[in-house]
Amino acid sequence: MTNSIANIDAVLASFEERWSARILSQVNDWDVRLAKVEGAFVWHSHPDTDELFVVLDGRLDIHLRESGAETVVHLDRHDVFVVPRGTEHRPVSPGGAAIMLFEPTGTLSTGDYDGEIPSHITPTTGLIQS
Repeated sequence: MTNSIANIDAVLASFEERWSARILSQVNDWDVRLAKVEGAFVWHSHPDTDELFVVLDGRLDIHLRESGAETVVHLDRHDVFVVPRGTEHRPVSPGGAAIMLFEPTGTLSTGDYDGEIPSHITPTTGLIQS
């Protein structure tokens, strides 16, 4: 990626796909990704990295499973939450949301999930925004 200005609103306006993250920028070895989300993602974890979620608009619930117990973290506009590495989680947004994610470059959005991917999800390491 080149050293250029990126505008969050312009990037979000450039696509409609849900669960198909775009790379807004990169810092060190991390991607700053933007995604529009609606409905439920798949249960997955990232064994080697944390994942930072920032809700730009809408509402996002992150379901977490640890030691057999399930909890839900409710995030509204401008809330930030870090899913610790290795924690099984499933983001859900019944009404839709725009989110920003911080993940190491090359991190697959579906993490360690090995089942069939629903058609409304694009497993990606981030699509480069042109």
